[in-house]
Amino acid sequence: MYLSSDTIWVLLAAALVFFMQAGFAMVEAGLTRIKNTGNILMKNLMDFAIGTIGFWIIGFGIMFGEDLGGVLGVPDPFIQGDYSAGYPTMAFIIFQTVFCATAATIVSGAMAERTKFVSYLMYSGIISLLIYPISGHWIWGGGWLSALGFHDFAGSTAVHMVGGVAAFVGALVLGPRIGKYDSKGKPRAILGHNMAIVALGVFILWFCWFGFNGGSTTAATEDDSLLTMSSAFVTTNLAAATATVTALIFSWVKYKKPDVSMTFNGALAGLVAITAGADVVDPFGAFAIGLIAGLIIVPAVEFIDKKLKVDDPVGAIAVHGVCGAVGTILVGLFSTSEGLFYTGSARSLGVQALGVVAVMAYVGAAMFGVFMLIKKTVGLRVSREEEITGLDISEHGLATSFAGFAAAPVTSDGVAITTVPATSDTGVSVEYNNAGGADAINDDEGIDKNKFTKVVIVSNPSKFDELKAALNNIGITGMTVTNVMGFGMQKGHAEYYRGAPVDVNLLPKFKIEIVVCKVPVKAVINTAKSVLFTGNYGDGKIFVYDVENVVKIRTNEEGYDALQDD
Repeated sequence: MYLSSDTIWVLLAAALVFFMQAGFAMVEAGLTRIKNTGNILMKNLMDFAIGTIGFWIIGFGIMFGEDLGGVLGVPDPFIQGDYSAGYPTMAFIIFQTVFCATAATIVSGAMAERTKFVSYLMYSGIISLLIYPISGHWIWGGGWLSALGFHDFAGSTAVHMVGGVAAFVGALVLGPRIGKYDSKGKPRAILGHNMAIVALGVFILWFCWFGFNGGSTTAATEDDSLLTMSSAFVTTNLAAATATVTALIFSWVKYKKPDVSMTFNGALAGLVAITAGADVVDPFGAFAIGLIAGLIIVPAVEFIDKKLKVDDPVGAIAVHGVCGAVGTILVGLFSTSEGLFYTGSARSLGVQALGVVAVMAYVGAAMFGVFMLIKKTVGLRVSREEEITGLDISEHGLATSFAGFAAAPVTSDGVAITTVPATSDTGVSVEYNNAGGADAINDDEGIDKNKFTKVVIVSNPSKFDELKAALNNIGITGMTVTNVMGFGMQKGHAEYYRGAPVDVNLLPKFKIEIVVCKVPVKAVINTAKSVLFTGNYGDGKIFVYDVENVVKIRTNEEGYDALQDD
């Protein structure tokens, strides 16, 4: 006989955990660049869709089937067995399916902005079919860790650390984004494009975590279940709040300003860390776990970024991998029934540490094999040009996820071009950079010092860095660069939206404006043509204008002198 309260609670919790996908999608999209927004959203969607099918086909049986030597369950293709308790089998299936999808989606953020879409889909299927179910069986399916007394209430290790380790291996095999590290290996900041949706994602995740942890009672009838559920709500919230405040203060002291993205990561770090012991720690233990998570999240992000040189755009490895492991081990200290600080026994601490190391080793080795296999077959990473252009357009034919807004073009090393708006509508140039080319031409003989020419070049963002270097070689040492959107006679590439052709597709371009006097205009034009020519649509155009005068505001120099170095 099924219990209505148990069934309703399990289904409600499953719905909340499902909605975590939206939270992850918002966090990952906001912390990456606008040119990859559609791609990252697609990956989060497909994690759940592919994970659902793979888990139904065989993953669920491997995780919850009859135990085989403590290692895996007897496969139950398409879930034909009876797994009911106080709720129907179907309720348990959907509850466990959404947990599987959560582990899979953690990886997308760490591998964002440079992973082939098809390769990511292959990974997503494999982790849901095999990787997650096997370690999940050890912990929740009656496997060897469960037999030892390993405690992971809602998945600090089973879900989050598995995803975090997979993310670390994937990012390591994949390599950093173009431009993330300079020639000396020093990391450079590549800013996300929308902190508003990051904040929305964090609030969604915090809200849904009450279902993630509270729902792991899978019961809502007996007093013990109700007490555990209520306690899990309080400890989850307290740990998250403590970690958020701690990360805020830590970043404030370290960076002299309260760091926004690190504080958001701190909230998630606290949520991940408390997940293993939300049912067995009291509020003081939850506070301590949140405090520790908030203290380690910032150094963990920096260590992975600066020392290991693993490029994780969203901090998924530190949040889910590091804090998942630490939170699981801390159960051995703060559990009111078995923790060292409450019982004086270190047995639980040892079992927790053993479980973390075992799962980390298994997932690390298995995912390394998976990612290397994908890399050697279909390839794991997009081409350099595709990465610079953005995965929205190169992988999905989506010119922009924000119609009407221009994405910032980037150089070939992946760094966004700093834009300066053009200011002249009258033909009088107010260009204040030196474009005189004194290094290219050693004397002023034969130069008409009263002739100034403005050259405007519009072309593909992926060519910017090469063009900038070529222009510098002929003496152009100053330019104004603007990010623009546009199309030529062909009206952009032929693309479709929801099956219908897009009439006019604005494509991201850069516009360089240069005023020259000493450097021959022909030299500028020929240099640009030699760099930009491919023979394909979209190579760009060059416009040449007469300029009446040039004024350097700082020195009040005009004309030829205003274009020269001091």
